[in-house]
Amino acid sequence: MQRRQATDEHAHHRETGAQRDLGRSVWCACLLIGLGICASVASLGHAEEASPFSIRAIDTPVGPNAREPSLAALGDDRIVMSWTEVEGADAAVRMAVLENSEWSPARTVHQSEKMFVNWADFSSVVALSDGTLAAHWLELNGPGSYQYDVNIAFSSDEGRSWTAPILPHDDRSQREHGFVSLIPDAIGGLTALWLDGRTYDNQADDDSFENAMQVRARRITPDGTMGPESLLDERACTCCQTSAVRIDTDDIIAVYRDRTAEEIRDISVVRMNGEVWSKPENIHADGWELAGCPVNGPAIDALEGDVAVIWFTAAKGDPNVKIAFSDDGGAQFDEPLPLNLGAPGGRVDVLQMVDGTALALWMEYAQGGEAIIMCRVSPKTGCTSPTTLHINSGRESIGFPRMVRKAGGAYVAWTGSADNLNGSTTIRLIEVAIVP
Repeated sequence: MQRRQATDEHAHHRETGAQRDLGRSVWCACLLIGLGICASVASLGHAEEASPFSIRAIDTPVGPNAREPSLAALGDDRIVMSWTEVEGADAAVRMAVLENSEWSPARTVHQSEKMFVNWADFSSVVALSDGTLAAHWLELNGPGSYQYDVNIAFSSDEGRSWTAPILPHDDRSQREHGFVSLIPDAIGGLTALWLDGRTYDNQADDDSFENAMQVRARRITPDGTMGPESLLDERACTCCQTSAVRIDTDDIIAVYRDRTAEEIRDISVVRMNGEVWSKPENIHADGWELAGCPVNGPAIDALEGDVAVIWFTAAKGDPNVKIAFSDDGGAQFDEPLPLNLGAPGGRVDVLQMVDGTALALWMEYAQGGEAIIMCRVSPKTGCTSPTTLHINSGRESIGFPRMVRKAGGAYVAWTGSADNLNGSTTIRLIEVAIVP
């Protein structure tokens, strides 16, 4: 099993095992300082006044060393949570279903000593329209630290059994393939979108425009049959998460951190209409010039014709989280609104709500640790009542907190330190209800 913190074209953005033991929140803060964009520690006092949310903790059915959760709705008021557990030389992807505050037994999707475990590039489970579950994880394909494939498998019995995995990418080179988004469709299949390293570091003496990570996608039918691959962008940021959503017209809108030849790393959007993908366009021209990957991808969500995109930027040395809205199915986005309490670290997620507002989630550095912040954002008035959901001051980082929509609010999950287990991690889950 191979663990790492971040894929990156610059070694100072990587983290050794010893550095990981010092705590990832320290590493992230030092990364910001190294980039010259460190802000003062956030003062979160005003984020606690008259909270618009009520919060309830929910126990999770995870074992020791559980980390990197992912959440998805099942379409019937239930949710599925997936996570990774490290067991000696092996790692396992596990999942469980939550219904009325009760969990199903934890079930193993896949277990292997060849699994690639990563704090930013982690597995997921999603529900397809016919109730089938689809899971993805990363598996080493060579002796190097950054050589791995995307694996996708399906379950028709809520995770009790899984099909043999398939690889969505035609490329079988010993390079990176990861940062996956799985987007279910209306007829029981899905589209997989990922970052693909088939041309990256493939031209040892040539730093040409094409020598970079690509964004690729492929539709997979309910029986596992794959359509042709699509190349969406031939040059993207190396190690930031992708995010994608299918809107009510059955089009797909995908966002990711792009990378120009001049090392501008702003957020781009591509759209799939039928079988045709649009050319990449910036959501907003932030102009973040950076000779390295910040390991900080965007997030997108949609409901009917409303779409919200959230991302982190540090253009001109000014770290900020931004959110942009669209009321025409993502054809155009309004000017972004800032979400910033003083020391934002990004690691964002977003949920579009039925009333046109959005629930925004991001991380700020505060009180010597990492604060998970949630705010209900209006396209007209912005974020007026940011709320601190959790402050982490432990050795282990919260990683990338994830959300899923529920009636009247959301569930939020993140990596936490396990009680009474020295050095172990667990998954924390809370139910957040919007106060009327």
